[in-house]
Amino acid sequence: MSSTRGDLHLIPVTLGDTDARLSLPSSALQAAAELDYFLVENEKSARLFLKNIAHPRPLQELQLERFDKDSDLERATALLQPLLAGRSAGILSEAGSPAVADPGALLVEAAHRLNIRVVPHVGPSAILLALMASGFNGQRFAFHGYLPVPKDVCRRAIVARERESREQDMTQIFIETPYRNDALLQTLLEACQGKTRLCVASDLTLASESVRSATIAEWKSGKTEIGRRPSVFLLYAR
Repeated sequence: MSSTRGDLHLIPVTLGDTDARLSLPSSALQAAAELDYFLVENEKSARLFLKNIAHPRPLQELQLERFDKDSDLERATALLQPLLAGRSAGILSEAGSPAVADPGALLVEAAHRLNIRVVPHVGPSAILLALMASGFNGQRFAFHGYLPVPKDVCRRAIVARERESREQDMTQIFIETPYRNDALLQTLLEACQGKTRLCVASDLTLASESVRSATIAEWKSGKTEIGRRPSVFLLYAR
């Protein structure tokens, strides 16, 4: 690998409007402060993050290039060309750790194809934080991203994942667009067996954080509204 090439830094960001110093290590903050080229999922949230960490350079002097869910490997390769000439860059997700349930994974793939050094930095991941807080199996788990939207298709997917969890002693993890949280929760309560355990972790690392792990039967007997808060759903059948 050529020593003249720049590095691709995976810079985690906060999961919400919180002080970055409370959830990010100094090494990640220092790495971000030394960069002036960022590949970002969303320019507005990236500028807010860079402002909040008090980036030493004026924001207008920083180069931010958008790389979102509609971007492809060709664009990723093009955006990494400056790194072949020695410039380093940072990937910023809209929230949490880049390249995990995030389009930045294509940038990382392109970097490896180009023999560019990839440097991951420690920071929050809602998926892992939720798994840690759930009390479910942390030795064997699967992240499925978003479930299908049509209710009947979603229900079948849930039943299949519940069966797989029981047969393989596996925690199943999902996310949902916040405005669909309550619809997904209701489908989970309708589709799953009463003894299956469900965890909903919302607003992780924020002052409004809540984590509840209970059986489906227990969920049905209590409050079942989540609201439009970023949430992670975990299912565990034994």
